[in-house]
Amino acid sequence: MTDLLLPTKHKLQGKVAIVTGGASGFGEVTARNFINHGARAVVIADVQDEKGQKVAVTIGPDRCTYIHCDVTDEDQVKSLVETTVSLYGHLDIMFSNAGIVAPEKQAVTDLDMSAFDKVFAVNVRGMAVSVKHAARAMKQGGVKGSIICTASVVASRATPGGGTDYVMSKHAVLGLMRAASLQLAGYGIRVNSVSPGVVATPLVCEYFGAEKEVALKKVEKYSRLEGVTTEKHVADAVLFLASDESEFVTGHDLVVDGAFVYPL
Repeated sequence: MTDLLLPTKHKLQGKVAIVTGGASGFGEVTARNFINHGARAVVIADVQDEKGQKVAVTIGPDRCTYIHCDVTDEDQVKSLVETTVSLYGHLDIMFSNAGIVAPEKQAVTDLDMSAFDKVFAVNVRGMAVSVKHAARAMKQGGVKGSIICTASVVASRATPGGGTDYVMSKHAVLGLMRAASLQLAGYGIRVNSVSPGVVATPLVCEYFGAEKEVALKKVEKYSRLEGVTTEKHVADAVLFLASDESEFVTGHDLVVDGAFVYPL
């Protein structure tokens, strides 16, 4: 019975993590959550330099480093992982979270293929190279690590109003996660994904063209569960998948959507 009374604040004690897209939204909240649960270090990777540096400073330079990284450039991702291992000795957790949406409606009959390519470059290619180089570092270091990809509630459904490229890209994330989970299981490396519902992140606020408070009212309509899904709900799901609490969970898509529903 004594074990049941042990504190749970140190789920990631001594772990080293990378969070791509860590300067804001899910990434920022998850990075802080990792630190709060005992992570030795978190490396924030993003292209939003000012925001990323600010997050790293507020967390503390002894436990957080910001590295500029455009995930569409494989060399930058490779360097990100190598620098992390050089700084901290190993890599335990990769939260591959960087993602974008197209500003256009992107209905299938009116696809802007240039915008389509940009979405796939970040959401699919960037996700794949992040998983690739994290897995290589873990294998080389003999680390039984955890890789978590940010998918979406639309990774298992479609959207009636458009967003075709985004929907397709998040379906691809699930395919990547499932393939990688099987290929890496023999090394003790777990690969899972988290699929948020509609959350009032900076990206979603920009998509709605609304301030945070207005966006919160809008996203409330997308779930049956009372209240709204927040970044913290998603960060806690990622924390579970990153920690030893999920040591025998791999190839799983953890949906955090409050019972998603399209508003009438």
